[in-house]
Amino acid sequence: MRLTLFGYVLKTYIRFALGILGGLVLVFVVVDFVDRAKTYTGPGWVMDAAKLYGYKALMAVQQLGPAALLLAAGTTVSALRKQGEVTAIRALTFGPTALYAPVLAFGLMACTGLIAFDEVIATHAGRRVDEITTQRFNRWGDWRFYYTPKQWFRRGDHIFFLRAGSAQEGFQDVSIFTLSREFKLERRLDASRMEWLDGTRWRLTEVVERSFAGEKHTSVKSLESAEYELGIAASAFRIRPGRPEQMRVRELREQIVARREVGLATKQFQLALHNRFAYPLAALPAALLGVGLALRTNRRGHLTAAIVEGLLVAVAMWGLMMVCRTLVLTERLTPLVAAWTPPVLLVLAAGALWLRREGFLHLPRRWLAVR
Repeated sequence: MRLTLFGYVLKTYIRFALGILGGLVLVFVVVDFVDRAKTYTGPGWVMDAAKLYGYKALMAVQQLGPAALLLAAGTTVSALRKQGEVTAIRALTFGPTALYAPVLAFGLMACTGLIAFDEVIATHAGRRVDEITTQRFNRWGDWRFYYTPKQWFRRGDHIFFLRAGSAQEGFQDVSIFTLSREFKLERRLDASRMEWLDGTRWRLTEVVERSFAGEKHTSVKSLESAEYELGIAASAFRIRPGRPEQMRVRELREQIVARREVGLATKQFQLALHNRFAYPLAALPAALLGVGLALRTNRRGHLTAAIVEGLLVAVAMWGLMMVCRTLVLTERLTPLVAAWTPPVLLVLAAGALWLRREGFLHLPRRWLAVR
């Protein structure tokens, strides 16, 4: 009997989750297309737009998956309650666990699947969306912010201005400034080419070296080629362009280390790394919260109330994530705290509802009177 009930609730929850997810993705695709339809022009735009929205739909699955699991949990319990099946479950001496357990089981699988989906599919889909949008429909947006190659780097007392090239092929037209502890310029190197030799040694070609020992003591010398110890390895310059959300976990970790070594900002990359796990895992406590809300004794409205409550929770969590992201970018909050605050709050809310239902959490009478 217990397994039969578990399977029945599980099937109902899966059916609602897939249906709601499909509906949310469809609404997103239609609204986005209507909003941007006038930008899709040129020969063969229909096929290109179809490819674009195919990739956008894949991204939407990852973005809307947690919301779908939350809404499905509330609607599942509400549907069972509307048909009198929750009362029947209680009559059979089964407690709320009979409803929580199937949601928890599928939620764990779904969260793990969303993490893998984001890592393997959504990251690739995001890059393809940027490529099609910029190359085919000439819509750049903030593309330049993420894809323009970095030229300024700092390591120790050296500041590098690398105008072109790469660590593997060598840099062209470079300037290297050496600063004192008082942040005064001590030396400037200008070279037409900079190539890595080994360790932290580099060869500079067609070098103009200027040394500054004071305002009236400046020396200049030109060298056809020279080797310099610059205190930085070639691997530190392997900065990959692109949005951090479109990079895999291994790439994010590499970029965080590389950017930290050359004085570039890493907060956004750290936040993307934590969110790769925190955002999908937030769906699990969110779904359990949806069950708890739908099981309240004074519940009215059934399906409509479940959808409204789920949307309110989803919007509140989305707003909180945007606020946390802004605080990270302005360096007022650490990426770790920003990424995991929404899931922790959902866990606390879901746990409070469970304890309240089990009679372990009692609200003050004064608060109840105000209510």
